[in-house]
Amino acid sequence: MPILDAIRLALKMIWAQKLKSSFSVIGVFVGVTFLIAVVTIVEGMNQYMKDTFSSFLGANTFQVRRFEDFRVGDTTREQWLQLLRRPQITFEDARALAAGISTPTLIAWESQTGADLTYRGAVATGVRVIGATEHYFAIRSWNIEHGRAFSDQEVQAGRPVVVIGSEIARGLFEGLDPIGREIKIRRIPYRVIGVVEEQGNVFGLSLDKFAVAPALSPLKRFVNPPNVIDQLLVRADNQELMQAALIEAEAIMRSRRGLRPTEENDFALETSDAILGFWGRINQIMLLALPGLVGVSLVVGGIVIMNIMLMSVTERTREIGIRKSLGARRRDIRRQFLVESATLAVCGAVLGILTGLGLARVVEAASPLPAEVAPWSIVAGVVLGAGVGIAAGLYPAARAARMDPVNAMRME
Repeated sequence: MPILDAIRLALKMIWAQKLKSSFSVIGVFVGVTFLIAVVTIVEGMNQYMKDTFSSFLGANTFQVRRFEDFRVGDTTREQWLQLLRRPQITFEDARALAAGISTPTLIAWESQTGADLTYRGAVATGVRVIGATEHYFAIRSWNIEHGRAFSDQEVQAGRPVVVIGSEIARGLFEGLDPIGREIKIRRIPYRVIGVVEEQGNVFGLSLDKFAVAPALSPLKRFVNPPNVIDQLLVRADNQELMQAALIEAEAIMRSRRGLRPTEENDFALETSDAILGFWGRINQIMLLALPGLVGVSLVVGGIVIMNIMLMSVTERTREIGIRKSLGARRRDIRRQFLVESATLAVCGAVLGILTGLGLARVVEAASPLPAEVAPWSIVAGVVLGAGVGIAAGLYPAARAARMDPVNAMRME
């Protein structure tokens, strides 16, 4: 029997026995739905995390810090104490790096703290207050929607000017133009000169609740200890220039710290790729656990299909006898039942793919995560469905093919 005829006959049998067929495909349907939904959501999370951390740090950017923002794996008490013994990053370190890196780059200082901002009777609580230098906005790729950023002269003079996030502008000024108005940061008056374009949020946390002022302005008294910064940001035009600048920065810092060639760095150099390492570990664990979870559903689905096919062989014993008496060979009977079993499983897989994609779209609509469909997961869903169907149909097909036509025709 040709394959296409076998598939056509299998679809007719599935349609004729809808209830039985629906029970047959449940296991495969659940397994493939889980596969597609999880892979699509994980791929979406990967893209989301890459975009998020790239926007946090900036494209082609690295940072020089006392120690890493994110550490992958457990940190022992001894390791943590060793990290705390590292020297702080100072103004002198930042000036030496800015003067010593010969690769074309943009360099900015950054220090952060939390504070309340007030304007007349309005108060914005828990605001991220940043002390930075003039290239900070370009490195972060922050566009100034209204007003302007502060200049190098304002940084060096320590002028009390500030650029605020869009959420602060809305909360403090309630529709008024904030440019030129005076707000207070920890009771220190600052003049608003710019508002940054809206950044959105990450996992429900606002990215627009911040205020950026010159690093040498009066806020330096409470952002960090005297002469200390949190980190230095270095941005290049491309990855090659960034790597060259990173090598120069490491050499300058090691020389300033007097480190021998065998000694480890007592400072951290981080790129967005390095920061994403911790997410890569989580992602790897999820993908390693996925085959086992999907496999359980597929095994259960295969057992159900095999039982349904064995029942079908028993019910169609007389039909098998008639077909064999009319010249059907063993391989024809075997092919018919294998194709029917595989068709059942593939139908379940197709329904599972559609449902999995639907679930991923629901997650995309209800959260900031994009639904990134991995083509390989769709192919894997169909292949797994067909494979489970064929494996589950082998024994029922062999049993049908071995039937004696005379005895089979006597069955009622």
